Amino acid sequence: MKYFIPTALGTVILSAGLAANASADTLPPGQIDFGSFTPKSNGEFVEVNVTGTIISMAARFIEKDEPEVAKVLNGLHLVHVNVIGVDDDNRADLQTKAQKIRKQLEGNGWERIVMAQQQDQNVGVYLKTENKDTVQGLVVTVMDGNKQAVFVNVVGNIKPEQLAMVGERLHIEPLKKLGHATEHNAEQPTEK
Repeated sequence: MKYFIPTALGTVILSAGLAANASADTLPPGQIDFGSFTPKSNGEFVEVNVTGTIISMAARFIEKDEPEVAKVLNGLHLVHVNVIGVDDDNRADLQTKAQKIRKQLEGNGWERIVMAQQQDQNVGVYLKTENKDTVQGLVVTVMDGNKQAVFVNVVGNIKPEQLAMVGERLHIEPLKKLGHATEHNAEQPTEK
C-alpha cells in the first residue's frame, strides 16, 4: 500500500506528460508552432490569434453583402500573427528562428512560393498543399532589417494574394500590410 500512492501519482504525471507531448506533436495540417516570443518592455510586440469560431462569425456578418469574401473566410481555421520589434539584443535570435522555421517547413513538405531579399529585408512565403489542389496552410516569415520580424500562419484554404483581404476583414493591421508587401514581392525578381 505504501508504494501504491507514489506509483499511481507517477503514472498520472507520466500520462499527462505524454498526452501533452502527443498533442503538441499532432498539430492540424497547415499549422506551425513558432514557439514563444518574449516581448521587450520598450519594443514593439503584437500577437494575434483568431480562431475558427471568430472567423466563422465574421463570415456570417458579411455573407449577404460579400459572398466571395465570406467563402474565403469560411475556408480558414486559424490565423496566427506575431510582430516583434527588432533591436541589437534580439536580432540574431529572431534571424535564427526565422531560418529554423524555414528549414522546418522545407523539411516537412511545404512549398516555398516566394523568397525575396532586398537590402535588410528578407521575406519567405510557404504553402502546404494536399494532392496539389487543396491548400492546408500558409506561412510567411519576414525579417525587416532593424525594424521588425513578422511570423504569420494561416491555417485553411488561402492564397497569398488573399492575405490583405483577410487582414482587412478581420481587422488585423500587420496582416493587411504583409498581404500588400507579399503581392509586391511576388512581382519583384529575387535578389541575392
